[in-house]
Amino acid sequence: MKPDRKRKSVLANPWILVAPAIVILAIFFLIPYLNLIMISFREVATDRPYGQAFTLANYKKGLTDTYYLNVLWTTLRFGFITTLVTLLIGYPVAYHLARTRSRWKSLLYAFVLSPLLVGVVIRCYGWIVLLSDKGLINDLLIKVGIVAHPLKLMYNSFGVGVGLVHVWLPFMILPLLGTIGSIDPSLEAAARSLGAGPLKTFFKITLPLSMPGVLSGSILVFILTISAYVIPILLGGFKLMIMPTLVVQQVLEAFLWPFGAALALILFVCAMVIIYSYNRTMVHVFRGVMGRI
Repeated sequence: MKPDRKRKSVLANPWILVAPAIVILAIFFLIPYLNLIMISFREVATDRPYGQAFTLANYKKGLTDTYYLNVLWTTLRFGFITTLVTLLIGYPVAYHLARTRSRWKSLLYAFVLSPLLVGVVIRCYGWIVLLSDKGLINDLLIKVGIVAHPLKLMYNSFGVGVGLVHVWLPFMILPLLGTIGSIDPSLEAAARSLGAGPLKTFFKITLPLSMPGVLSGSILVFILTISAYVIPILLGGFKLMIMPTLVVQQVLEAFLWPFGAALALILFVCAMVIIYSYNRTMVHVFRGVMGRI
């Protein structure tokens, strides 16, 4: 077969091109999830990871016990708050980077990307040095005389929230940066020339056109937050329980594989419902706003 004819046959059948990706997803994503679903319906056993009989008791316990529901709500709440805070902080940074003509632009890019070059554990230990009872912040506040006793900045919601925002902020900035950078600045200039002020130009032109970046960045940060394990452990200890920590405890410490699998799938389903609803809402809003531009 001639090379040109072989190339045309490959292009005519797109499944040949996506087959490697489908195989990889099936091996490393689909099959493990199917196995997790199977385990979640098994009975708990004492002498093996799970029993042979099937049961709904694991899901009933996870969906009716107030303790596990509170842990689930705490996990989702951290996801909502972290996503909102990173969006409020990251949008101005991304807008400035996309529009600035400063010679320091490359250095600003490096500042945004540099945290990704450092491991999450190291960054968390950096916050421990700052936020602990004898850390730099408390030492400074006591020496200045602002407080008489160390503030509780760690092993609570505040410490975990600070760590989550710091670690996942670049994942919000980068999608926003790409989207805002693709917006033609002449559109903003045209709106200003027609009498629109800075705020009106932003809410009528820039923000609607940057909604794809807001959507992708929000989903990415939300998923990373609710699945985070290292950050809550190091900055929250076991005083603040979230779902990933609880799942690990059930599987490794309590040896309750079926119940841990059920909790993981409950979190997964809740996250997928939220992401689907958010995506549909944002797409509807985006289409409505674009129709009025």
